[in-house]
Amino acid sequence: MSPADPRSGDPAVSSATPPESPLAMPVQDFGAPPRLAFPRQRNGWRVWMARLVAFGGTAAIAFVGFQQMLRTFGDNPTPMQWALLVLFVPTFAWVGFSFCNVLAGLFASRLTTPDGPNDARLAVVMPIYHEDAQKSIGLLTALARELEREGMAGRTEIFVLSDSRDPVIAVNETLVIDAARKLSPLPIWYRRRITNEDRKTGNISDFVRRWGGRYDQMVVLDADSIMTGATIRALSARMTADPRLALIQTMPILVGGETIFARLTQFAGRVYGPMIARGVSAWSGDTGNFWGHNAIIRMSAFASACGLPRLPGKPPFGGTILSHDFVEAAALCRAGWKVRLDHDLRGSFEGCPPTLLDMAARERRWAQGNLQHSRLFGMRGARAITLAHFAIGILGFAMSPLWLALILVGLVLSATVLLSTPEYFPTAYQLFPDWPVFDAQRMLWLFAAAMALLLLPKLIATFRAWMRPLARNSGGPVRIFASSLFEILLSALIAPVQMLIQTRQIYEILRGRDSGWNAQVRAGSMPDWNVVIARHWVHVMLGIGTLIVLAQFSPAQLIWLSPILAGLILSPVTSRYSASPVFGRWARMRGLLVTPEERDPPAILSDANAVVRAMPRPLKGAAGLLDFGGDADRIGRHVALLPEDPALPEDKRLARITAAAKIAHARSRAQALDYLTRDETDALVSDAALLRQWSVLPS
Repeated sequence: MSPADPRSGDPAVSSATPPESPLAMPVQDFGAPPRLAFPRQRNGWRVWMARLVAFGGTAAIAFVGFQQMLRTFGDNPTPMQWALLVLFVPTFAWVGFSFCNVLAGLFASRLTTPDGPNDARLAVVMPIYHEDAQKSIGLLTALARELEREGMAGRTEIFVLSDSRDPVIAVNETLVIDAARKLSPLPIWYRRRITNEDRKTGNISDFVRRWGGRYDQMVVLDADSIMTGATIRALSARMTADPRLALIQTMPILVGGETIFARLTQFAGRVYGPMIARGVSAWSGDTGNFWGHNAIIRMSAFASACGLPRLPGKPPFGGTILSHDFVEAAALCRAGWKVRLDHDLRGSFEGCPPTLLDMAARERRWAQGNLQHSRLFGMRGARAITLAHFAIGILGFAMSPLWLALILVGLVLSATVLLSTPEYFPTAYQLFPDWPVFDAQRMLWLFAAAMALLLLPKLIATFRAWMRPLARNSGGPVRIFASSLFEILLSALIAPVQMLIQTRQIYEILRGRDSGWNAQVRAGSMPDWNVVIARHWVHVMLGIGTLIVLAQFSPAQLIWLSPILAGLILSPVTSRYSASPVFGRWARMRGLLVTPEERDPPAILSDANAVVRAMPRPLKGAAGLLDFGGDADRIGRHVALLPEDPALPEDKRLARITAAAKIAHARSRAQALDYLTRDETDALVSDAALLRQWSVLPS
């Protein structure tokens, strides 16, 4: 393939996008049997052993927990004890699954990259929605340089797929793309959708249907994620070597964290993440999952199997599928394709939420998307492990209300014992009393077992890091162990708050509240006290109220609940100061929560930072747009990246007409902007004729 070079210095440059090469992407009917691309194959013995350890071990832990808890209550449990038992078993099993997943990783296959020629045509695709264009396009420009060094420049192109609706952001995108084309040795194409139905799924599907025939494979990135050129070359070679392989997911390493919260998440992902990924890879086998980005996809497989339908009914359970990645992996697997998690590749990176409140905002959308999967358990031809992925995704959020209910039932049981007078002789002629049964010693052992299952994976991962360069590159064994203890302590304070936040999210979703579609926060700031108090005052009052009641009636209970109560009472402090870059720098200076990527930044990230510094300064608000309107050169570069004569829906045509009328009536560019609504301003920056009409007005 010899694509036209879209760099601005090349005289062949003309359009924002290459010629269309349509690829059919039919909408799937998940109620009908799938059309198999290949006969289904059995997994090898390693996968089955990993599943036996992961799921069989979890079932065994759940059974032992059930049995021991039942013995704690004796032969005749009360209704509240039965309720506690019903809530305890799934939460105990969930903790056990984390431990069993680690053990399952012992059976993970050894992965290799085949040698030999590879001429697969590749598109690197980055969907964006109201992002910092300089940072996102800077990452892609650095990647283009690495791909050239890897010898992939002749068969790789980069596509930026914008869904942005903000007119100022849209102009920033085109100006940055124009600058990036001068720096990139690879073609960088740009398309902004006129409308953005179905969110990210619609964005990707539009690309596949219009240009999918131009490529054999596509690498999907998020706006804050990137992969090294060597990793993409390895992924492409692995996919080319196996014609049944439709998707390879990598395990992204979190980078760029500055706040304590981001560094905490980053450290946990770097130290514990590879071991967890190894376990998931082992029991998933060729029926893996997709996390929406940092993966390579076979274009023909994706187009034939992943045209997602809208779910019947209204949001939050109907409409566009939000957690589309899980469903796309399921659709590929049911059609006979392989989906795999390659846990061995380390050149895959992404950013992380800077604050607890930003993470909560992301999780709101993820919670809704994962709960939608409950409507897809009837998918015809779905693989059993696919349904396990769905269930694990749902339980990841459902465990919070279960955990809260477990704590509340435990408190009610304690209150019942403290406030009621037991009836030892319920019948008048009873010779021996009915003593209430509660084996406190057995309960203590169950609590210790739960804590061990919770902490063992983290400790195993820490000791595993000692035996690898990871510890040396993170400051040495002592510092990495101290960092793990610090992470465990801070996570214990954050966990109760996340429990209540996720419980509220589940409640809102069940009540029918949609999450909407807001831009993700990539670089947050430390929230003011009034913000954190407004978000956490309920958590504080619940913690203080429980503390007062227990101190009055059952001080011994405080020993068990002190981590939870401390997390709730301190939640405003934790939320605010964990968002502080100052404390993040303090931790780094003392060697806490340091990762190898901080001590020795990957070359692609350093190069991306240099590219960003060479990018044009972004426009800001109406003042920036006014300044843009007086610069004919920038207007020309922006217009060059607009689609030629697009077919507009009725509402967009109306906005263009009214915008033209208001501009004609205005006496200056500033007055015209004052007249225009946001939709009309969007029509202005999307239409070359309107821009020319507006730009000739006096400033």
